[in-house]
Amino acid sequence: MADDYELIDAGGGRKFERFGPYTVVRPCAQALWRARDETAWGRATASFDREAGNRWHGRGALPKEWTIETAGICFRIAGTDFGHLGIFPEQRAQWKWIRETVRSAAAARPVSVLNLFAYSGGSTLAAAQGGAEVCHLDAAKGMVQWARENAALNGLQDRPIRWIADDAHKFLRREARRGRRYDAVIFDPPTFGRGANGETYKIERDLQETISLVRDVLSDRPLFVLFSSHTPGLSCRVAELVIAQAFPGAAVESGEMLLEGPSACCPSGIYCRAVFESLKV
Repeated sequence: MADDYELIDAGGGRKFERFGPYTVVRPCAQALWRARDETAWGRATASFDREAGNRWHGRGALPKEWTIETAGICFRIAGTDFGHLGIFPEQRAQWKWIRETVRSAAAARPVSVLNLFAYSGGSTLAAAQGGAEVCHLDAAKGMVQWARENAALNGLQDRPIRWIADDAHKFLRREARRGRRYDAVIFDPPTFGRGANGETYKIERDLQETISLVRDVLSDRPLFVLFSSHTPGLSCRVAELVIAQAFPGAAVESGEMLLEGPSACCPSGIYCRAVFESLKV
């Protein structure tokens, strides 16, 4: 399987990554150790820092956009004013798990998946590749369009995917009232986020409500709930306690999400999965 992403090195509060033929240096708060060989970093195609506001160096050396394939999914990559590129490659292991888990379940029955705070659609596309009917939701219309373009890149434009730009809590309440249910829910809420209509999301204030609303839209035969986060200070153990309390009876597992390459590894957030017994049937 082709993989166009690689973590080349990390350290000194930065990460050095390859996205296809282009290399980029960006901030990485968790990289508190020393870089392995920082002399090579000067040869990066471009770099981004926040030392004097958000600022690219060498951005003109990057194309306006390009395409890579990682974890069996194609992505459109583009440099944004905030230093993002349209992908969080630390989710690669989760995308593979979603695809295989859904594929196994979908061989026996129809599977519906809801992906909240869905960004550019990696989890959405993994679930669709596995054979699920998917609902993709993000508050930013631009990101929903980006995800639709990624779906087309992967030949998934005709799959049963609903594309929704809305506030997650408003949407979940409507779905619950309508009686719409999902066999799996994936959510990666921001530490702090702002919706198109001025709604704000703060994870320390709103996570419990999010989880309660997720419970309201789970089907009678749920497969899994997958929570991930990049919030500093939110540990795997904390996530396990929160998710296990919300979904008693499920098998709960957690771990660190990792940026990885042949010679480098850097923690980048955590995940926690609640896997239900019905998955084994």
